[in-house]
Amino acid sequence: MCAHRESPKQVTDMKLVSATQHADLRFGAGAFSLGHVLVAETGAGIAAVLIGADTAELLADLTARFPGARIEPGAVGLDAVLTVIESPARGFAGPLAVRGTDFQQRVWTALTAIPAGETRSYTEVAQAIGAPAAVRAVAGACAANPIAVLIPCHRVLRGDGSLAGYRWGVERKRALLARERALALAA
Repeated sequence: MCAHRESPKQVTDMKLVSATQHADLRFGAGAFSLGHVLVAETGAGIAAVLIGADTAELLADLTARFPGARIEPGAVGLDAVLTVIESPARGFAGPLAVRGTDFQQRVWTALTAIPAGETRSYTEVAQAIGAPAAVRAVAGACAANPIAVLIPCHRVLRGDGSLAGYRWGVERKRALLARERALALAA
């Protein structure tokens, strides 16, 4: 079910950024095949990729995630993120300015190593980070992921291969996985 192979492009420049470094966020929003996307970035990299039904909902989500931050239009990474969403095999090599616990960071780093077109179970991710008993905590880290698609929590499934919850909607998860599988088979 979960074949392992090397992928030519994976996220490689993820870094932890403290909350005080999110004083200024620039954002851009646009439509794509599965709804709307909002990309927020700091000088350190992309801090959020949010997916939803409309831009107003996504901007409210961003504001709640980064209370006290100055949020202004002008994210330059929007086009690059849209390209990765629509063509996941291209990968994303830019920096990700991610806030999270050490455990979340380990999970998110492991997720970026899952090639487009492949999946892993929560158990496999827990084993990959050296915490085989932390399956539920891995699921929690996936749910807390603020960077949809670039940190591909949608590639994590239940142990039986079925879809589990997805912060951005199970139907979007299903569609993202189907697109990635189709593109991987065509390659």
